[in-house]
Amino acid sequence: MVFVLICANHFNSILNIISYFHDYEEDILRNILFERAEMEFITHPERSDRYVELALKLSTKYNTKIPEKWKRRYCRKCKKFLYPGHNCTVRLINSEVNFFCGECGHVMKIPYRKEKKIKRRAKYESIKKRNDE
Repeated sequence: MVFVLICANHFNSILNIISYFHDYEEDILRNILFERAEMEFITHPERSDRYVELALKLSTKYNTKIPEKWKRRYCRKCKKFLYPGHNCTVRLINSEVNFFCGECGHVMKIPYRKEKKIKRRAKYESIKKRNDE
């Protein structure tokens, strides 16, 4: 009973923060919610899932995007917070980063060809500079 009251008070304080910052940028709120979800995951995973839900609701309400940093930290199917090594597995397969959700089994595939291309270009430019000297 006491735990339920503490959680209710905790969510009310988060909602008060959201209403207080209503005039400010929503990016700050989403970052706050995702950072809070990361901190709370080990002790209260259900609370971190709730924070992700709130951040997603904010992004749909204000029609803004989730920052690139946090885009890969939740499952797009079940909307759970993903913490690699606990409820998520990350693998590099065929020039893709695969995130396996341990909750629902969904696989998010994100290509990393662009990073490889940038790395090759930087290597080529450094060789070219050495040859010019």
